[in-house]
Amino acid sequence: MEMVIKCPACSMDLTVEDTAAGSQIKCPTCNTLLVVPAVSAEAPSGEESASKTFSGASDEQLARKIAAVYRQMAAEVGKAIVGQHEVIEQLFIAIFARSHCLLEGVPGLAKTYTIKSLSEAMSLSFRRVQFTPDLMPADITGTDVIQQDAEGRRQLVFLRGPIFAQLVLADEINRSPPKTQAALLEAMQEHSVTIGGQTYGLEEPFFVLATQNPVEQEGTYQLPEAQKDRFMFHIKVNYPKKDEEAEIIRRTTGVHNDPIRPVINGDEIIQCQKIVRKVPVPDHVNAYVLDLVRRCRPDDAEALPFTRELISWGPGPRACQQLILGGKVRAILQGRPNVVPEDIAALAHPVLRHRIVPTFNAEAEGITVDHIIDRVLQAVPQQPAGAAL
Repeated sequence: MEMVIKCPACSMDLTVEDTAAGSQIKCPTCNTLLVVPAVSAEAPSGEESASKTFSGASDEQLARKIAAVYRQMAAEVGKAIVGQHEVIEQLFIAIFARSHCLLEGVPGLAKTYTIKSLSEAMSLSFRRVQFTPDLMPADITGTDVIQQDAEGRRQLVFLRGPIFAQLVLADEINRSPPKTQAALLEAMQEHSVTIGGQTYGLEEPFFVLATQNPVEQEGTYQLPEAQKDRFMFHIKVNYPKKDEEAEIIRRTTGVHNDPIRPVINGDEIIQCQKIVRKVPVPDHVNAYVLDLVRRCRPDDAEALPFTRELISWGPGPRACQQLILGGKVRAILQGRPNVVPEDIAALAHPVLRHRIVPTFNAEAEGITVDHIIDRVLQAVPQQPAGAAL
């Protein structure tokens, strides 16, 4: 049976067999990689099928569907990725919160493979950009070129770059100079790019998931603070446990082949993002978020004594926004009707670690940003219910 899908980059209709569901094809016109969506799919373990429309249900029912979708997506990604449950959860939280992520880890921890597997489970168009020192901004956004038609007339035609995909992997983003990294800024904030005075909108949902290597610092460039602040999470990818590494060896050196099945599509992700905004946040949770963030600012009147010594620059208001949004998604995934302080504390490290700049003395003493966040979490009590802002 044949099905027709539309290329998001050039709007060309492509006819494919439904047996190709979940695989990637290349548009013959613009070379955009597309994931063939599934026509229908049975949900594993009795879960509700994520292919069913989200319309016509109450907010409570939709929240339960989002939690079911998350479990299905985690199971599908788990076919390719062993362990890393916290990393996968934080990636899902960022996506449902309509935000971007920065993953940091040593080579070989499947950062790139995790993101690629995630795109397959979500039926999103996927493009990978390998950042190198000679990469130019136009290599990401695209550029105007002169083309000649059959009658000999020449005209400027815009060739879209890899940024025109729903999920963009910026691999080893710190390998390129700030000028090239900044090519992502408008896309990440406005979900559009401006080329030659003309603005082009990006297809929703749109996400930038970037990776960087913390080991090799030669030939790398520090990300601009403005760009780092636009990533919701800075996720640390750690080494697997011993039993997990044994399973990795078994899967990758044998004949293991369990393809990832698409669970959700772009339209359903957008509906999930709208439901997330409706999750209530009690006043005492808002007060806890304010206390955490404001006490990390060394010049603030409420700053903790040790933060004045260890922090050079603290997080801005966007940290409060991301903590609240992340807490809303986590509450849904945990099956709760509202955000609790434990949600905020669980996301404090990925939200704050790239928004805090330690002092020279802190770095000289080997005190990391994660150590500072640990101390802040211990020093700031979780507000009881009924606390006022």
